[in-house]
Amino acid sequence: MTPPGHEWTPQRDLEFSAGEEHALALAYKSFAPLIFTVALRSLGDRSAASDVTQEVFVRAWRFRSGYSPNAGSLPAWLLGISRNAVSDAQSARQKSDKIVQRVHTVGDLRAQEDGTDEIESVANRVVLDSELELLGEPQQSILRLAFYEDLTHQQISSRLDLPLGTVKSHIRRSLTQLRSRLETWNAAP
Repeated sequence: MTPPGHEWTPQRDLEFSAGEEHALALAYKSFAPLIFTVALRSLGDRSAASDVTQEVFVRAWRFRSGYSPNAGSLPAWLLGISRNAVSDAQSARQKSDKIVQRVHTVGDLRAQEDGTDEIESVANRVVLDSELELLGEPQQSILRLAFYEDLTHQQISSRLDLPLGTVKSHIRRSLTQLRSRLETWNAAP
């Protein structure tokens, strides 16, 4: 078996930087397995590793004008992009986890601080429900399945018949919007 990238030459570097699509296709064929493996080892999640692999090639193609074949080979540049994409994915996962945790505990925290009980919890649920309604569809349905039914991204994708990447993107963007609005609500006296 030949190693990944065996077909890659300095000429391919030049073709890629010149925007020749066949060079992108060959780069993907040659290096996607390596980048997927790096991402999988870092993230421990096949779906996230697949998303990172796709993101690496999208970024590489979008920003190919910043690639200089004289500075280094395309495989090395792609691995640099993959390190950034893995780091971004880890940060996004941590932020998402924190937001979900905060949304789940917002009622409990307010009740502990104020000494209130079930009334505050119900009020928090009403606020959360109204905030979810502001998101629109399919974001509202996706977050309701995540929060109230505790479904995984994959389960939500299957239930709503949406691509997994779409579900993840909606969750990430919606949680950012929701966090902003809930922080404003929590700051109110």
